[in-house]
Amino acid sequence: MSSSPRPNHPRILSSLAKTEPFTSAEEAWFWTMSALVARREGARIAAGKGLAQRPCEPDDVIKCLDRLYRQRRIELAHARILRIWGERGTAPSAHHAQERGDFRLWREAMNRLEWPLRVKGIVAGAPRMEQETAEILPFRGSRA
Repeated sequence: MSSSPRPNHPRILSSLAKTEPFTSAEEAWFWTMSALVARREGARIAAGKGLAQRPCEPDDVIKCLDRLYRQRRIELAHARILRIWGERGTAPSAHHAQERGDFRLWREAMNRLEWPLRVKGIVAGAPRMEQETAEILPFRGSRA
């Protein structure tokens, strides 16, 4: 039995070196949603056919989101906002009063999704600790 790959099967390891990770969870999410919308409308998704080869399939990003939900790190409200704005292809804006609530949920979801996507190599860069937008105040100890 030969150890060479079959002619119709691409070599996985050599193709991974040529992939281009996303720069952020937001970029990965918009790419995922555009692929899912295209799939829903009847397009056939094939790996390696886009402008850039990505290190994942759209379902891999969804699995990360699902895992966060099962771990209770995000809620259905987060997932709903991600779906709505992902289908629109734009993020909600904190500058529009009617979008501020959506923006807060969007930011929370993106911050929580970033780390697992980095760990899997879907988003570029080393995994870093989650960065929630919080104000950090210096400690001023009292001297007696």
